[in-house]
Amino acid sequence: MDILQDLMDRGLLHQVTDQDGLNKKLNEGPITLYAGFDPTADSLHIGSLVPILCLVRFQKAGHIPVALVGGGTGLIGDPSGKASERTLNTAEVVDQWTEKLRIQLSRFLDFNADQNPAQMANNYDWFKQLNVIEFLRDIGKHFPLNYMLAKDSVDSRLSKGISFTEFSYMILQAYDFLKLSQENNCSLQIGGSDQWGNITAGMELIGRTTGNSAFGLTFPLVTKSDGTKFGKTESGTIWLDASKTSPYQFYQFWLNVDDQDVIRFLKYFTFLSIEEIRELEGELKLSPELRTAQRALAREVTALVHGDQAVASSENISQLLFNGQIEQLSGDEIEQAFQDVPSVEITNSEAIGLVDLLITAQASPSKRQARQDIESGAIYINGARVIEVDKLLAHEDRLSGKYIVIRRGKKNYYLVKFIQ
Repeated sequence: MDILQDLMDRGLLHQVTDQDGLNKKLNEGPITLYAGFDPTADSLHIGSLVPILCLVRFQKAGHIPVALVGGGTGLIGDPSGKASERTLNTAEVVDQWTEKLRIQLSRFLDFNADQNPAQMANNYDWFKQLNVIEFLRDIGKHFPLNYMLAKDSVDSRLSKGISFTEFSYMILQAYDFLKLSQENNCSLQIGGSDQWGNITAGMELIGRTTGNSAFGLTFPLVTKSDGTKFGKTESGTIWLDASKTSPYQFYQFWLNVDDQDVIRFLKYFTFLSIEEIRELEGELKLSPELRTAQRALAREVTALVHGDQAVASSENISQLLFNGQIEQLSGDEIEQAFQDVPSVEITNSEAIGLVDLLITAQASPSKRQARQDIESGAIYINGARVIEVDKLLAHEDRLSGKYIVIRRGKKNYYLVKFIQ
């Protein structure tokens, strides 16, 4: 595979240093490359998928990817793309998050491949051994102040203020590249376009300290055509952790991608060939209402992140909800489907009146309004309309013996969980 050509075909090649030189090095044999992931939360989100999948693309092309988890730099915080200082987390928290990110990354990269196994690294391993005087003398001297001030990640923050802590981040990331060059024979760093300044700083540090050459490559930051932020919904960030964003909600995010974005996202986030994507583009133009491209995108990305079973479950949930067959959902599917709706837990083993249930679930603001909602036919229990004001809901009305799903009107859902 011509990996650079594939990245270009997918619109993923934004900037590259010495493209001819890099192409020659790639053709000479396997190279080692890396991308860094700072533990700024207890999970990666879908914005991290582009660098993760680019590492996978390089591994599929025969090269050796290194996933660097920033257990050290995560204690500092990257100013790139940030309008203000990050909140600094404790070492204990960062250590916990680092381990969670390591586990997540291991789901994508093959660390047991026979020929070019992926590698994992944690920059805390070398930063914890650094002496500040040695670091300033041996590393800091290679970074002229005017050079650092000219970098976009720093320049954009000067008017609003930037601490020395975040100002130093560029040097730390550059040191990462140097260490991986020395210890892992790493010659390429990849990342989003906001990392260009940090990447080139690392290349120059390698050149000044070792005389070796290194390369940098960035891909475009993902944007949506409507101007809204990618990876965000009304309910918040789309995470890779199933406990934070259920596989069904994850699937739905991709299924609801706009027609103007779906082909680009198929190129970015799937391993479908360009020919297959062109076929989907043709179907999109002929029959956009079928959303064939969106369904392919949702299936492919959900399978990559959560597995084939999650795809099957998500499609089953979608079909049952579309047909109003909520009663056929399993307990796990109910939890997934209604993860983001208002929910309440009730300790009650007895029957409960419908009016009281609506008040408890905050589906209706008052008993009077609850009665009006029921009488007008606006209330559905487990997918079925209920118009009896004095209706009692017994244990047998609970799905999987535990849940009642309330719908008020067309779109307002509420989940009631009965606990013992």
